[in-house]
Amino acid sequence: MADKQAANGELSFIGHTTVIEGTIKTDGSIRVDGKVIGDLHAKANAAVGERGIVEGTVTARNVSLSGKVKGSVTALEKLVLEDKAILLGDIRTARLVVDEGAMFDGQCAMTGSTAPPKAG
Repeated sequence: MADKQAANGELSFIGHTTVIEGTIKTDGSIRVDGKVIGDLHAKANAAVGERGIVEGTVTARNVSLSGKVKGSVTALEKLVLEDKAILLGDIRTARLVVDEGAMFDGQCAMTGSTAPPKAG
């Protein structure tokens, strides 16, 4: 993710001992190594580290997942599920990379469209 920083260069971190409840929005990129209970929206990129947990939706241009997400993920360009990733929820993305060992339980919609899904 480091080579795909937000245009404004802003990168936010949530450390492994931090728990945040609520909605997080950033115009830049974000990395979660702690726990987020709520939705995460990044205009640039989002990464969930090996010890990171998100209980809510994740929306970003590119998403890299090494930890656990319980909720839907929308990656406008690309979603990468690394080997230790656990995703319990639906995926919407243009491109999907799943490493051997990653776990995914949900539905996946892949389109060339970069438009976010409509609320249903």
